Amino acid sequence: MMTSSPPRLAVFDMDGTLIDSLPDLAACADWLLAQYGLPPVTPEAVRPMIGDGVAVLVSRLLEHAGPAAARINRAEATARYMERYTPHSTDLSRPFPGTVETLAALHAAGWRMAVCTNKPVAAARHILQVMDLEKWFVAVGGGDSFGVRKPDPRHLLGTIEQAGSTPARALMTGDHHNDVACATGAHVPVIFARWGYGQPEMEAGATVGADSISELPHLAGELRPA
Repeated sequence: MMTSSPPRLAVFDMDGTLIDSLPDLAACADWLLAQYGLPPVTPEAVRPMIGDGVAVLVSRLLEHAGPAAARINRAEATARYMERYTPHSTDLSRPFPGTVETLAALHAAGWRMAVCTNKPVAAARHILQVMDLEKWFVAVGGGDSFGVRKPDPRHLLGTIEQAGSTPARALMTGDHHNDVACATGAHVPVIFARWGYGQPEMEAGATVGADSISELPHLAGELRPA
């Protein structure tokens, strides 16, 4: 008797891949600096700080602010940032153009979908819900879901397991070297999202690169045939 193989699973990073979240991340960064009497920061300065989770973003932000920020407690600043960011995370952020159509096309082709993000899972779910994207995903693996986070492959492996698939049937899409490293460590093909926030050199090691999210249904079908 033949047993059916696990479903194909498309796993997505969030910031810079599914969602253009830079406007809200930068606005919150500006707010935090103002709380400490520090000068403002531009969105372009915040862009390369994204991808390693909130604590690292805040730490990079305070380093960018210079010696005046040295006295600030990083843990307290991170807590203040999250307290502000969570209710304001969808003020200005939007899915990248073509995202909804891409998710619909993958769903129609029989794919399951999941999110693997270094964002705290509550914040990630809140954003997906407000943007009416949550319905597409069978699992959301946040930065606090498994005790490890990207680039640790166990973050992706945990998300795949949660989604009811296997690494042999999954693929990852992301815009950061953490996504590439995470997928490589999990032996999962990875599509580098060139439309996101990552520098071009972060594509090194990716299976393939894509200029637009609209390319994903075709690329995914090539990497993981039905």
